[in-house]
Amino acid sequence: MSIALRQQRKRRSFKMAIVVLGGCLWGLGLPAVAADDFAPDSHPRVQALVDELAARGLPRDWLTATLSRAEFNQQVLDAMAGAAEHHLRWDEYRDIFIKPERIQGGVEFIAAHREAFERAQAEYGVPAEIIAAIIGVETFYGRYTGSHRVLDSLATLAFHHASRGDFFRGELAALLEISNEQDVDPASLQGSYAGAMGYPQFIPTSYQAYAVDFDADGKRDLWHNPVDAIGSVGNYFARHGWQPGGPLYVEARGPATPPASVEFNRTRRPYAGLAELAAQGIEPQGTAHGAAEGAVIPLALELAGGATRYRLGYENFYVITRYNHSHLYAMAVSVLAERIRSALEGEA
Repeated sequence: MSIALRQQRKRRSFKMAIVVLGGCLWGLGLPAVAADDFAPDSHPRVQALVDELAARGLPRDWLTATLSRAEFNQQVLDAMAGAAEHHLRWDEYRDIFIKPERIQGGVEFIAAHREAFERAQAEYGVPAEIIAAIIGVETFYGRYTGSHRVLDSLATLAFHHASRGDFFRGELAALLEISNEQDVDPASLQGSYAGAMGYPQFIPTSYQAYAVDFDADGKRDLWHNPVDAIGSVGNYFARHGWQPGGPLYVEARGPATPPASVEFNRTRRPYAGLAELAAQGIEPQGTAHGAAEGAVIPLALELAGGATRYRLGYENFYVITRYNHSHLYAMAVSVLAERIRSALEGEA
């Protein structure tokens, strides 16, 4: 017997042992790392997804073969736990994105696709700098769209994430539907560790709901077509209630220590009244938009040395958080958009 054949048999025996152990760990709700971690015939929950999608008309054999090719990726789970939004101060998070090269990149991206940006603003009411800032923060204008196989990321999260498995199961189902509809091999698609794809980093359900064929070529291509990406981001914002011409936020002053009685940094619709905040020593600097009784999102941004910067977010700030449910993300997009607009006005 050749050395290669003996090694092959050893690998098969090891694989079978892992499959048995994986099944036990799966039943205990623990991650099972096996070569066939998502083979439907080995795992009832994966088989249930196949049954569900087959009932919607997707080819059963294709589903089984596709999911059998998915691989567990522990790095995806680790990345989810360590996302920058969870542990950085505002100044640390800000300095990742608010750099001269990213501002200039936004100016150049708008110049390269000016007609698409103008049309997006006309159709959706979303300014060019806001759309550009989203794509700039997400992928540096398409330069970095992710190196994870989306199939692996979503399968790992769907069946191994401790608290959001159901959410990612829906994203995995959407990915399979999109791939079958577009006749694309889902294993060929790359994106972020969370399964976001293309220039704007849409997750699969967002692609289904908001992606548009903005250049009318018959395809909604967010992976290679910046024009489709520009229109799709504009459509996303408009569908989430973007108010054309409305403000994002206003600077505010407040006490050295944020008062415990105020709920800060909640990414929901404006919920705190200006009068209520004034009673706690938090007031807008300059002119606040809207009536005194209007609601805002109070923001207390942590800086180095324990300092706090206060800002008050408006409805459009809330809309940005529908793209990413982090107040730091929404603030980074807001500031980058401001810097891009200033650079464009300076050029003009």
